[in-house]
Amino acid sequence: MNQAVDDLRAWGRAHGLAVDVDEVRLLCDYASDYLDVNELGDFTPGTFEELLLNIYPRKVIAPPESAPETVAAARTLVDFLLATEEIAGKMATRMRAVLDRIEPEMPIALADTSRFGMAKSLFGAMGAEALEQGFSLSATERPAAQRQAQDEQDENADGPCDCPGCAPLPPVRLAAREALAEAALRVPMVTDARRLVQWMLAGGRTPTVKGRLRVRDAAEATAQLAVAEPALLWDLAVYAGLVEVEGTAVFDADDVDPLDVWASVVEFVVEKETGGAVSGNPALDEELYGLCDVLYRLQSPMPVPLLLEYAQEAGLTDESEFDTDEILGRLAYCGVVEPEREELALTPHAVWALRELYTGLGLDAPEAAALSTVDASELIEGLLSGIPTELAEAEIEEWLRSRSEIDAAADLLGAVSGAPSVARGIAVTIVDRLGPDAERAVRGHLQEAELRPHVIHWLAARGLPAPALTQEEVLWMSVDTLALAITAAEDDPETFAENMAASGPPAHMIDEMWRVDHPDVVQVLELLGRSLHDQNVAKAARKAAFKARSRAIG
Repeated sequence: MNQAVDDLRAWGRAHGLAVDVDEVRLLCDYASDYLDVNELGDFTPGTFEELLLNIYPRKVIAPPESAPETVAAARTLVDFLLATEEIAGKMATRMRAVLDRIEPEMPIALADTSRFGMAKSLFGAMGAEALEQGFSLSATERPAAQRQAQDEQDENADGPCDCPGCAPLPPVRLAAREALAEAALRVPMVTDARRLVQWMLAGGRTPTVKGRLRVRDAAEATAQLAVAEPALLWDLAVYAGLVEVEGTAVFDADDVDPLDVWASVVEFVVEKETGGAVSGNPALDEELYGLCDVLYRLQSPMPVPLLLEYAQEAGLTDESEFDTDEILGRLAYCGVVEPEREELALTPHAVWALRELYTGLGLDAPEAAALSTVDASELIEGLLSGIPTELAEAEIEEWLRSRSEIDAAADLLGAVSGAPSVARGIAVTIVDRLGPDAERAVRGHLQEAELRPHVIHWLAARGLPAPALTQEEVLWMSVDTLALAITAAEDDPETFAENMAASGPPAHMIDEMWRVDHPDVVQVLELLGRSLHDQNVAKAARKAAFKARSRAIG
């Protein structure tokens, strides 16, 4: 294929034609990689259809408006195949007919996000080159490449270079050290490694001269301790300092910091040659550094189907060999990820350990500032940045502990006067945790139209004197509360629909929502219109959304 592209370039020059060599090379590369096109004569009309309507939408990050350039390059390739007699005239005619049909369809295919593969989906979130680099380098090559990229970036006075590894690591928010240590001690893999060490010591068992677990001991450990990978656990225990080995002698390690042990455990899991003993899949074991690096950078859960799809597209395995449940169970056993529903994310203690690994490699791995010492505006901004729920809860509790209830309420409500509904919703949700001691600060916002309905509700819920809510205020607060749920509803529409069916506003209230002078009323009504299971109520929401839009235009 490389020779064919060189020949194409020469053919173009000889005939005075402008040939988009890069685009043709991409066509040839993907045809070779995914469609078993090893020679130019292997191209068929079906090759172009599969490439441009299936492979490109899945793999290539390109805007829909770039489709004509790709189709033009394909037509040039057909001309070249005909000129060099790789295909006959009838075949060329059929190919051109297929390309004529594909041309209007390809932009639609490129814009269809449901067709995106894992790589393309994640590239959009963090940059194609960074992710591609992360998965293409081996575990031993990758840290060195990142260090080199970091050095090049530091030396470049004009700004960051274009190397994939130069993508900076994002600031991460770390859990309290005590919580991290406790979590590390509970990791099943670490617990089993400690059990194995004590079993070896209690039985006077010794490793081989190379420090490895003897085959006989491994078999007995499997039976007596019910551990699946005793050899892996022993190597891990030695590497992490849970046991000391001198020749064939074994000694109990001195008291070790559980976080020091945990940092070594994660380094061992993601960087050492484990041959499939970690994930159950040898090829995936080699890619664990890249997988964890992606999750660290994304700072959000990854849909599990994307993991399977990428593994298949990258040639790591086929579907029959890729037991997703087993793999996720093994990674959870290692304490690296926590799978939830159809997603997986790094555990808070894995985030900490990866940051330790990065800093040990000389990379800049910043830590996000703790929110407990900031003012309410910075707290709300930090919570909106998308930190994990568990950490967000801890940050809120610590923030509230460090100030009186009246000061907390005054700071929070003062920070969201005139703010968007999502910020106001966070502030109101936190204030809702406060008791009657915050009354004076909360009551002080009764005269603010956007906060008044929430203040009245807060006072009434605590049995404190409060004016009655007007019908207009009830409607406004309903819209304001639902506006806070828009993002979550888009991420999980089914759960949102179930919640609305159980406790959502009644139909007669939805009918009247269009009258509310709220900046998010159209979005809220449109969300209800496409989410509610009750078709009559959903239709009412769509009609109300139309009225709200018409009123805004008028």
